[in-house]
Amino acid sequence: MFIHFLLAMLPIIWLIIALSGLKMAGHVACPIALIITVIEALFLWKQKIIDVLTGGLEGFAMAIWPICLVIVAAVFTYNLVVHTKNMELIKKMLTSVSKDKRILVLIISWGFGGFMEGMAGFGTAVAIPAGILCGLGFDPIFAAMVCLVANTTPVAFGSIGIPTVTAANVTGFSPHMTASYVVLQLAIMVILVPFFLVFITGKHEGAKGLGDYKEILFITLMSGVSFLIPQYLTAKFIGAELPAVIGSVCSMAVTIILAKVMLKGKSSKFDVEIEEDESEESLTVKDALVAWSPFILVLVFLLITSTLVPAIHDPLSAIKSSVPIYTGEGAAPYTFTWVATPGVLILIAAFIGGIIQKCPIGEIFGVLGKTIVQMLKTIITIMAVLATAKIMGYSGMTQSIADFIVHVTGSFYPLVAPLIGSIGTFVTGSSTSSSVLFSKLQASTGAELNINQIWLVAANTVGSTAGKIISPQSIAVATAATATVGKESEILTKVIKYFVLFAVIYGLVCYFGLRLI
Repeated sequence: MFIHFLLAMLPIIWLIIALSGLKMAGHVACPIALIITVIEALFLWKQKIIDVLTGGLEGFAMAIWPICLVIVAAVFTYNLVVHTKNMELIKKMLTSVSKDKRILVLIISWGFGGFMEGMAGFGTAVAIPAGILCGLGFDPIFAAMVCLVANTTPVAFGSIGIPTVTAANVTGFSPHMTASYVVLQLAIMVILVPFFLVFITGKHEGAKGLGDYKEILFITLMSGVSFLIPQYLTAKFIGAELPAVIGSVCSMAVTIILAKVMLKGKSSKFDVEIEEDESEESLTVKDALVAWSPFILVLVFLLITSTLVPAIHDPLSAIKSSVPIYTGEGAAPYTFTWVATPGVLILIAAFIGGIIQKCPIGEIFGVLGKTIVQMLKTIITIMAVLATAKIMGYSGMTQSIADFIVHVTGSFYPLVAPLIGSIGTFVTGSSTSSSVLFSKLQASTGAELNINQIWLVAANTVGSTAGKIISPQSIAVATAATATVGKESEILTKVIKYFVLFAVIYGLVCYFGLRLI
């Protein structure tokens, strides 16, 4: 059984070694992982060649539509705002709240990133905030790193709660109860992540010790608390769709108010550098709305076409095509949703926003073309990762990994239940896919061990948020947004310790939390 487990882990082991040890670029390492997976599926898991090929083809389809589509659209939106020079106005507005880089990281990567995750998901919460941080003058590798660490706990309720809703639907458990348990297990990290972001920023800017942070520790604490409390109340009394959206909005509001009150007129060595003539220019409400118009339209379009507005969502969602791709056991047609998908909506919003910003339509298409060229290596990476994930899932390799972990841990299984969820996200790049893969396994293991099944299903979703930190797909998005493609190994090396910390804390919370609920 151990040999079976080790062989199933081989593509994952290769990715870790290639990206961290060999410092290989993602668009090179991931296709090799796909080749390894194909060979194993054919010769060790004895899958038919047609099933392997069509499984990989389904992965390619999913990678292109909707994942690469939404990531290209998000980066295009940012690039367009830079092209029209409106990023300078956004920069001025953000720094009018605070010039302190630590506060800006909290507002942009934690608050705004959490909002983008809650609304759209699919990498937008890394792509757009990381791009904005680069626009403010932050180091690109640093911007990628903090956005990956920030884009963790909100992932459980990304894209209007899809990962948690999916976990509940797959197992037949109450979405409200599942969502409540997810927030309870996330609680410690929701408080800690803002501190991680602040300390990462301080260290990067040369902080000497705790004394360099004392003036913002309370703001940092409240940035987490103001996210957690609304998130829990929303999950418990409203459902799994809006916890990340409402929590992030409250967190941004509290962080901005406290920064304006507590840091007003104060300067520090952590301040971003702004040229004096820029800071003295007046800025009207109209200027602000025009500058933010692509992002405002993105949020409006995503909101009015979500399940929260069924009168719009339902007819748009009906515009779809179901195409049989995978030919093996358990095959189901793959559905292309043509309009009510974040990528299309973000593209439409960006074009309208560009026109509002008086950018000629030819230039808008030019920016889109340059963005696609910029993203080509990232697209290769994501296509290879999704094809690998599909083949591993259909052949039984992913299940073999989970079964072995369940077998060897016994009564201590709750310690590693979140780890299984994180493996699902590492392989697929999606918390939702992790829910589909392993929620039933978590529930059946809970029944076998006579422990709370919903708690373990929630632990899978919670663990999946940690896997986002080191997922090759997430890192590919981060490198594309920060123009650091080819430096995936450097980013992985910097963030992997946070993944380990998340996995350990989530495991302890799951294990000891069972005795408290």
